[in-house]
Amino acid sequence: MTSNGEESRRRKRLIRIISVAIVVSLVTISMKTGAWLVTGSVGLLSDAIESVVNLIAALVGLVVILWSTRPPDEDHAYGHEKADYVSAGFEGALILLAAFTIAYAAIERLINPAGLTEVGIGLAISLAATLINLGAATLLMRTGRQEQSLTLEADGRHLMTDVWTTIGVVVGVALVWLTGFERLDPVIALVVAANIVRTGSSLVRDSMSGLMDKALPEDDLAAVQSVLHRYSKETVEFHALRTRKSGRRSFISVHVLVPGEWTVKAGHDFAEKVEEDLRKAVGQATIFTHLEPVEDPLSFADTELDRDRD
Repeated sequence: MTSNGEESRRRKRLIRIISVAIVVSLVTISMKTGAWLVTGSVGLLSDAIESVVNLIAALVGLVVILWSTRPPDEDHAYGHEKADYVSAGFEGALILLAAFTIAYAAIERLINPAGLTEVGIGLAISLAATLINLGAATLLMRTGRQEQSLTLEADGRHLMTDVWTTIGVVVGVALVWLTGFERLDPVIALVVAANIVRTGSSLVRDSMSGLMDKALPEDDLAAVQSVLHRYSKETVEFHALRTRKSGRRSFISVHVLVPGEWTVKAGHDFAEKVEEDLRKAVGQATIFTHLEPVEDPLSFADTELDRDRD
């Protein structure tokens, strides 16, 4: 269980890290826009557009972090962590929008090719911006994993995609410069757009899985099953196991079937031990157990989500 002081420190750390992402996005937008203006490359334009998406995503991420790190209240008794999935979904949608914008500009340039200017300066600026993005992406992903923040991890993954995008664009534009094959520039932009679609689709898919209350990851489920198996014996059973993930918090519910002759205290003490070991196995988990007498047939009428009414 985390204390209010630990939660406050976590909140401040997440806000500080996402603020870094906002500043980095502003800096790289300026640099990449400058690289596009001096070269006229639609490939570098696509790179600049993706940085604009980075900025919008980081701003949305800040709002979501401010919301998702609030403690549970009367209207949100299970906490606000699920807001993380909204951020990831919104960022994925923005990425897809950027991809279509890039593709449109690339197709227009493919039809009407144009020469490039001041390529050396433009590429140097883009590479400098990429190094800044690389540092920010590493920081965001590392902190996101440490703090189990889908918002930071999604933003870091997006920035890392931007890093590889820029490297691809720089190589392509350099080839255009060396070969004089002007149509290679918009072709590179189309490849960038396709790569962005892949990243955006992945984020939207992760967001939808969380909002639809997908079960815990396989490793966590295996840990849960291991604990229940350890406590299972001839007179004790478990059923109706249900799990879900909400941001960094895990929810686990399970019915505990014990001998009807046990006292309430004996059953409660047993359930407490099971819950304690489940929390150790999964971490940051809220556990719900329901005691039932193993001899009663009615105890087996509620194994499904909707109770058997027969």
